[in-house]
Amino acid sequence: MLFDDTYKTINAPSEGIYKDKGSKFLAYAYPIKTEQDVKTLLHDLKAAHPKARHHCWAMRLSPDRSIYRIQDDGEPSGTAGRPILNTLLSAGLSNVLIVVVRYFGGTLLGVPGLINAYKSAATDAIRQAQIIEKTINDTYELRFDYLAMNEVMKLIKEEQLEIRTQHFDNSCTIQLEIRKSNLNQVLDKLEKLKISASYLHST
Repeated sequence: MLFDDTYKTINAPSEGIYKDKGSKFLAYAYPIKTEQDVKTLLHDLKAAHPKARHHCWAMRLSPDRSIYRIQDDGEPSGTAGRPILNTLLSAGLSNVLIVVVRYFGGTLLGVPGLINAYKSAATDAIRQAQIIEKTINDTYELRFDYLAMNEVMKLIKEEQLEIRTQHFDNSCTIQLEIRKSNLNQVLDKLEKLKISASYLHST
């Protein structure tokens, strides 16, 4: 089997809601790229909902879906973050954060009720989102003399590579995204052109 170099994520933030016995569960799903995104989004949501009792969340990050975090934020252990994460797992999504903001309605829901509420709110947010497929790309920085510019640009066009940043002077640098499954082929061609390529990170 070929290396699977695609993953599913959402293209824009979306919202969902679930109500039970007076409690309101507002779910917010966000596409994210780094753990820093999580901190910023949580900070903004807490500012937007200062009276909410809990801000519970789960996220999955990295194209191979290996990084995940959950947070029950004061709810009984396993009743909030884990059910939210499970909705991400069953939808097969990565690079997504889901935060469920709870406004307490005065009646305790019990463990099964909480699990169902957090799962249902998160599921609704995913249902409202547009799910897209992205390729796993490695970002490389190329360094070359201005004289090699035409050959480099020709290769970028042939391989349909995405340029992130570029700086042209006597010596030039370009940061490129190269799809994982095309990596060896592109690096071979760069080597033949005697272009130095250094790996930066995966997206």
